[in-house]
Amino acid sequence: MEYLILLVALVAIIWSADTLVAGAVDIARRYRVSDFVIGAVIVGIGTSCPELFVSSLGAFKGQVDVAIGNIVGSNIFNVFFILGLTALIMPVEVPKANRRFEVPFCIAVSVVLLLLAFNFFNGVKPVIGSIDGFVLLALFATFMYLSFRRDSSRGEEQKEVAVNNAAKPNLWLAIAKVIGGLTLLVTSCHFFVDAAISIAKAWGVSEAFISITFIACGTSLPELAASVAAAVKRNTKLALGNIIGSNIFNITFILGVCSQISPLTGGGITIVDYLVMIVASIMPMVLVRKGRLSRLSGAIMFAMFVAYNAYLIYNI
Repeated sequence: MEYLILLVALVAIIWSADTLVAGAVDIARRYRVSDFVIGAVIVGIGTSCPELFVSSLGAFKGQVDVAIGNIVGSNIFNVFFILGLTALIMPVEVPKANRRFEVPFCIAVSVVLLLLAFNFFNGVKPVIGSIDGFVLLALFATFMYLSFRRDSSRGEEQKEVAVNNAAKPNLWLAIAKVIGGLTLLVTSCHFFVDAAISIAKAWGVSEAFISITFIACGTSLPELAASVAAAVKRNTKLALGNIIGSNIFNITFILGVCSQISPLTGGGITIVDYLVMIVASIMPMVLVRKGRLSRLSGAIMFAMFVAYNAYLIYNI
């Protein structure tokens, strides 16, 4: 029965997240928010809503391994699997502007998470508490401010052209999509977490393992769908922005919020997992050649995902 619940909940998560993002994009366009912010901020954050609700629910239930493992695992999956697969389908453009801001910011917050998780700053028992959470939320606010400030520099004339060329969405339908998608997302995430934990216990594996693998992959499916669709349409800049934006949001906002609900110890999440996450965040900088990630780069990232999961299975 748990497997059926898990499958139905997973389908509901994907559909509700897609509906929520579609509604948010329509509202953004209605109020003349540029395509840059829609792609890098709104879609990136929207596709991370499953991680937000799953991790928050884990924190509420005291399952802190689920809260942290879901984020660390999702960030690894986003880069190694999704970005790797996207580059295999279509080489991904990595513009100089992204290499100067979004990618370094993602690397920086990944390192900050490692330092906070192991209390590098005060040397006491490893835990991400409420003060650490405020640090992460401050980084999120900084990212949002800088993103909108960078967007405003594009100029009102360019925004006006983009708006005039796009059909005006129905505001009330967009609001209904957001409310309906959000409601279904909360409900489906609740059933998804409960079913995944039950299956994990039946298999005799830890919550940390199931959260950093199965739950992380499941909640990252909206990013996978959005990025693959963007690659097929040859809009690889959107795919890259979706991945980097999601990873930044996962660390700064989601863990920032979860740490206000309950202190996050993440005892089952090892330093190896954090280091792999940091390596993943660096890959778009290391593998870029002539302003793009080639199919070879995609194959390398995909191979790293396989190797990491083989390590996890070996160490169960």
